[in-house]
Amino acid sequence: MNKIELHQAICKGLHTLYENKNQDYGDSFGETFGKLGMISAVTRISDKYNRLVSLARKPEKERQLKSESIEDTLLVLYYDGYGVKK
Repeated sequence: MNKIELHQAICKGLHTLYENKNQDYGDSFGETFGKLGMISAVTRISDKYNRLVSLARKPEKERQLKSESIEDTLLVLYYDGYGVKK
């Protein structure tokens, strides 16, 4: 798989995640953004950024939550950024 195909697969996966979360939870991001504005998006993205920094600084063997990965956090950051464009 080349880089373009990989990007397309990631975007497709994020789109499916977006659809599924909105189906299960409603448009919580959009509703919160409507009430609180850009600060709600900045806060959400800041939380994910802080998680990324923490994961990057701590060796994987020292982490308590083995299910949290840098890759997953980067995907969620991208996903949250996608929500901002809504």
